[in-house]
Amino acid sequence: MSESSATLHEQRDLLSAQTVESHRGFVSLMEELEAVDWYNQRVDASTDEQLKAILAHNRDEEKEHAMMVLEWLRRHDPVLDKEMRTYLFTEGDILAVEEEADAGDENGEGGKDGGTLPVGHGSLNIGSLKEARS
Repeated sequence: MSESSATLHEQRDLLSAQTVESHRGFVSLMEELEAVDWYNQRVDASTDEQLKAILAHNRDEEKEHAMMVLEWLRRHDPVLDKEMRTYLFTEGDILAVEEEADAGDENGEGGKDGGTLPVGHGSLNIGSLKEARS
């Protein structure tokens, strides 16, 4: 078993049930992505076309598994949900997306496109934590 799967960084009795469940999800996501990487390497190294096709199929199944776990994590973590909604499925320079999102937060506009976040987005629309630290 992977060390990260068997080991928590803090005492289990100090952790909430949700933190332990999230840990399981994060470890599973890491394992699925590691499997994708391994299969990619095996596809590249194989000289047999049928084996390559089988390995590529298996790799893509691991991607499916990873996305299922990622979606579970998103549904259980409002900050992860917000970050995914900011960065995923965007075009162009990723750092520019960050700058635009940060500018929207500083202006109280709620993120990309200078508008407020849509209903059902997972935020309470109570502002940025960055502002609270200032």
